[in-house]
Amino acid sequence: MTDRIYLYDSTLRDGAQARGVDFTLADKQAIARELDKLGVDMIEGGWPGANPGDDMFFASLPKLRHARLSAFGMTRRAGRSAENDPGLAALFESGTPAICLVGKASATQVEKTLGITKSENLKMISDSLELVVKKKREALFDAEHFFDGYKANPEYALEVAKAAYNAGCRWVVLCDTNGGSLPHEIERIVAAVTKHIPGSHLGIHCHNDTESAVANSLAAVRAGVRQVQGTLGGVGERCGNANLLSIIPNLILKMGYKTGVTREKLMQLTEVARLLDERLGRAPNQHAAYVGDAAFAHKGGLHVSAMAKDSTSYEHIDPALVGNTRTILVSDKAGKSNILSRLNQMGIRLSVDHPKIAELVSEVKQRETQGYAYEGAEASFELLARRMLGKVPEFFTVQQFRVLDERRWNAKRQLVTVSEATIKIKVGDEEIMTVAEGNGPVNALDVALRKALVRHYPKVKDIILTDFKVRILTPHEATRALTRVMIESRDAKGQVWNTIGVSPNIIDASFNALNDAITYKLL
Repeated sequence: MTDRIYLYDSTLRDGAQARGVDFTLADKQAIARELDKLGVDMIEGGWPGANPGDDMFFASLPKLRHARLSAFGMTRRAGRSAENDPGLAALFESGTPAICLVGKASATQVEKTLGITKSENLKMISDSLELVVKKKREALFDAEHFFDGYKANPEYALEVAKAAYNAGCRWVVLCDTNGGSLPHEIERIVAAVTKHIPGSHLGIHCHNDTESAVANSLAAVRAGVRQVQGTLGGVGERCGNANLLSIIPNLILKMGYKTGVTREKLMQLTEVARLLDERLGRAPNQHAAYVGDAAFAHKGGLHVSAMAKDSTSYEHIDPALVGNTRTILVSDKAGKSNILSRLNQMGIRLSVDHPKIAELVSEVKQRETQGYAYEGAEASFELLARRMLGKVPEFFTVQQFRVLDERRWNAKRQLVTVSEATIKIKVGDEEIMTVAEGNGPVNALDVALRKALVRHYPKVKDIILTDFKVRILTPHEATRALTRVMIESRDAKGQVWNTIGVSPNIIDASFNALNDAITYKLL
């Protein structure tokens, strides 16, 4: 049995079914790119034809270097041939190199939910997967309700799995769909399946309804499966899916397996977790294993004393292995270390005793109390640091701006809202004033600012605002709440950067983030 485990991420499809999760196209593309950089083997992009968001994603698939994209769908419907099934046709049109089909592995589900015979279900699975193989796509089969089905009727559950395997399926994925199984059950059942299907062709897909999805996935690996499916942060329907942010370091650091995520890439794990949180507009879980802010935090007394002598006293791994940092809450040393680490990533080498380090630590902490969060706004942090070090030229100075919104009926008796921005800036000794209309106040400001700058800085034409997120930091204040705005920008070369603005005024917060975005591009 190989020690290589293949990672399959279903955040963009299964994770999108979670309550409160609504990915934009920019979200899905950004998450896919991060998963690719991390080293995940396969990324499930969604279900073609199921909703406009998934269709938009498949119509503009991101370019990936390592990961392969997979489209998800059902086996052919009863009474249709695989060749004439519209659902399968949509999957083939998606353009992905892999296709994952879901089918029932529980005899009860087949007869009561689908209302067909068990033999017809087997034929639907075989016909569909044979067509996927014939179309030269990598075939995966999600054996839905496999573990519940096995407990009730092991013979039929095995028939389903073997039908998929015999049809040429690369991965037969055993699904704990209801999330009700426990690790000892998973390990026992998977071990039984490996007597019929080699573990090199078996995957595991667990839900977290007993808080056992990670443990169940690792138990399945122990029993022989070589593909593990999950989502970032465990997002998913009901109680969620198996959390890849825990599974990946457990496989590599605790169990000694090889994955597409190398030890070097594993250091990106915390950064990936932060990106997901910002994309979802939620506060990070401080107590998340491996990637949480509190995962390696130590506060006073016995623990701090012991940590000073031996870091393994209260840490199971070096936090740097997963891109996290140790925090000693009674000292500012950890703050300095964190800042120094980020400066090093930016190519700025300073000693811990440099006077600007303590000043920058203090400034960051002060800004965090005001609502700033630099984990997901690396461009704004870099500008802050370089400004304090005197390394950012004054490209332009904004002297004033004004935004007007007018809601009215036009000549065609259509209700329209028009946004107009007026901005006055200074570039060198020249004062420039421009007016522009836009699709909303932020877009109007963006157009006006770039219109004023383009003669001096032609490169601002390359900037595209690809995402805009607003988060209310003080919800109890209602309409007087403090607002945080995150802006994602991209240029013609494909470089992506994120900036942040905070203010009680949403327009002001937006402009601060926009101002940073343009300044970062010019820098």
